Amino acid sequence: MSARAPSKDWATDFDHTDPRWIEDPFPIWDELRSRCPVAHTERFQGAYFPSRYADVREIAYDTEHFSSRRVVVREERIEPPPPSPPITSDPPDHRLARMPLLPAFNPRAVERLTPRTRNLCMELIDRFIGKGRCDAAVDYAQHIPTCVIAHMLGVPEEEGDQFRLWIKQALEEGIHDNAKTLEALKEMTAYFKQEIAVRGTRRGEDLISFLLEVRHEGKPLDEAGLLGTLRLLLIAGIDTTWSAIGASLWHLATHPRDAARLAAEPELMDTAVEELLRAYAPVTMAREVIKEVEIGGCRMKPGHMVLLSFPAANRDPEVFADADKVVLDRAENRHAAFGLGIHRCVGSNLARMELRVALEAWLRRIPQFRLEDPQAVTWSEGTVRGPRRLPVQFST
Repeated sequence: MSARAPSKDWATDFDHTDPRWIEDPFPIWDELRSRCPVAHTERFQGAYFPSRYADVREIAYDTEHFSSRRVVVREERIEPPPPSPPITSDPPDHRLARMPLLPAFNPRAVERLTPRTRNLCMELIDRFIGKGRCDAAVDYAQHIPTCVIAHMLGVPEEEGDQFRLWIKQALEEGIHDNAKTLEALKEMTAYFKQEIAVRGTRRGEDLISFLLEVRHEGKPLDEAGLLGTLRLLLIAGIDTTWSAIGASLWHLATHPRDAARLAAEPELMDTAVEELLRAYAPVTMAREVIKEVEIGGCRMKPGHMVLLSFPAANRDPEVFADADKVVLDRAENRHAAFGLGIHRCVGSNLARMELRVALEAWLRRIPQFRLEDPQAVTWSEGTVRGPRRLPVQFST
């Protein structure tokens, strides 16, 4: 992590890469909601941070004043911003970029992936269950979405280490070092160009082959758009779900009553998954202000960025009773873990399935577990928050 001057005042000098923010952001967000619901910083060439659900929602739906062409707040802007459609697309291009992906992520398509995901979880647990300990992030959570996305794309699951390296470069290290981001994007582009070339002579049932067959007004997707979409699927399909699984396991390791209840009441799993997504939503996206506008009493200037924190919105007590508590049977739960507005996550069905299956498999085999060393737990920096080291102990 870069050596940086610590934030002196979260309201006027916030830094979402500050170690205190990374370790435990929830008290910071509570403080901001009470005294300065829209924070600002001159870091990152100017950025805002709305902490209330209503303000986050308003920005997410406002495509007139806010652009999605940049979705990561970086130390320095990359020019031109690398396209990753549909997430970096504004209307009217957004709809055209999003529509081809919908069939691959609808409930029926996701259901076909469930048996493989369940078997994968069991295979992973088999590797460490006899040891009585593991790193639940490194040995379990990170492999599940990596293998599932690799399977969907029709690429080797064994290349997961390379995928995770690209993700770390693009979403964490690249916040302070554009060269890291550009290196990852260059290597991913070369990788997918090679995969596309292979499918020029041999199509399969995979997502790359599917996208090559897509036609709009009789024309295939242009190369830049196709490569950007494939990069997005690789990055967004892995880190977000890996982080959600890891954070959920961290919660259950530190709240044994919740773990015991969920193991004893498996019929509660779907409701519990929604609550864990609310409480530990992993993704904070960004928008660029393109027209001056006032949000939450704060005048936002064009050219500045906005951290669109769905995790902070999900902790707003004005919207969620006992917002800082995990209530496994929470009946009303309109959380924003998958975003709001036109960019709501196209892979939400897949993420829900992976999280549900991962927790079901874990609790069936390891119903009681605890942190081996709370000080050894580390959390990621940047756009996606989740545990990167999560050592646990258990008995079977």
